[in-house]
Amino acid sequence: MLTAIVGINWGDEGKGRMVDLLSEQYDIVIRYQGGNNAGHTVINNRGKFILNLMPSGILRESTVNVLGPGMVIDIEHLYNEVNTLRSQGIKIGPENLKISDRATICMPYHKLLDILEEDRLGDAKFGSTRRGIAPVYADKYYKKTFRMGDLLHMDSVKEKMPAIIEWKNLTIANGYKHEAIKADDMIAWMEKFGSDFKDCICDTTDYLYDMIDNGKKVMFEAQLGALRDIDYGIYPYTSSSSTIAGYAPVGAGIPGKKLDTVVGIMKAYSSCVGEGPFTCELFDKMGDDLREAGGEYGAATGRPRRVGGFDIVASRYGIRMQGATEIALTKLDVLSFMDKIPVCTKYIVDGKETDRFPSGDALKNAKPVYEFMPGWKEDISKCRKFEDLPKAAQDYVNYIEKETGCYIKYVSVGAERDAIIVK
Repeated sequence: MLTAIVGINWGDEGKGRMVDLLSEQYDIVIRYQGGNNAGHTVINNRGKFILNLMPSGILRESTVNVLGPGMVIDIEHLYNEVNTLRSQGIKIGPENLKISDRATICMPYHKLLDILEEDRLGDAKFGSTRRGIAPVYADKYYKKTFRMGDLLHMDSVKEKMPAIIEWKNLTIANGYKHEAIKADDMIAWMEKFGSDFKDCICDTTDYLYDMIDNGKKVMFEAQLGALRDIDYGIYPYTSSSSTIAGYAPVGAGIPGKKLDTVVGIMKAYSSCVGEGPFTCELFDKMGDDLREAGGEYGAATGRPRRVGGFDIVASRYGIRMQGATEIALTKLDVLSFMDKIPVCTKYIVDGKETDRFPSGDALKNAKPVYEFMPGWKEDISKCRKFEDLPKAAQDYVNYIEKETGCYIKYVSVGAERDAIIVK
């Protein structure tokens, strides 16, 4: 069985929480795109964990975790993340962590370029996490990057590095007028932070094909959501990789395989980190209260998330782009404080109501049409059956299921591993 766990909206939907829950049923969990520019917060019986590069399956001892060739990996961040997890009692080694030799290394100069460009843009910035993701993906397509497999051949790296650094300094020193970077510093950085992972680096494509052919169950873990996809998201306020399920086999290194199931994750309300159009955004006290109730601050950056009511228009679009076969609705319990629940049912574009998700300037100028559903005003965190929920909460879930057109199989009523309803 091959299953993708993907975000339906702007990211931060609770994918890590669901991967942690469902990974018990799988032998292998794969990250197939992105870098450390987003995070998954997981709370289970072992503690609270914040994961940026590591698949959430790392928290299960029997699960093998793979960083696929579609990823960009900051090895310094990976080094620190692994050591933090080890200090929390998580065992990590070649037996449960396999890193594709084709995955791209995010270098310190990529982070520097990200910061310099965001600072140059000022108020027109894209809202980057300043972790080098756009510059490293750009260099990947320039075919001027180092890959994880290069860490196994440092003599070759030392030969190639001066020409790469000369090229990068055309932008860093000549363009941005920043102090030039040095080839020796970059080589030392790779040697310092890459040495610990040499035993984990391998041909993950061969490994995965062999495992699948032997009947192993594989889960693909996405970072961010459909609306941050480089092609189908709110461009240019997107990530620089493909976040959709259709890319999962490609980014994982097994392009010849097909998914069996796509579990789409969406919150019972909306949240968004960073810049760009967010039609359903709430700017009043209701929005402030919702942010605090949901603890809506970025796992990777700590930035306050913008929040809004559940967005039918955006979610229906995200479900279509992801090809979701079933939905996990997270954080329903957060809404328990509200007397009335806001739902964005349509957009107003060019003076007309629409239920279609637009792009470009049409999306930028879209206005929300809000309706309100009755709240339930009681604690639902102990509910474990759908019938245990208050009728207003059941009605809310059923309404979202009907309007988005996708079966809601899971309803999360808390952050803990067992705080889940399976419909």
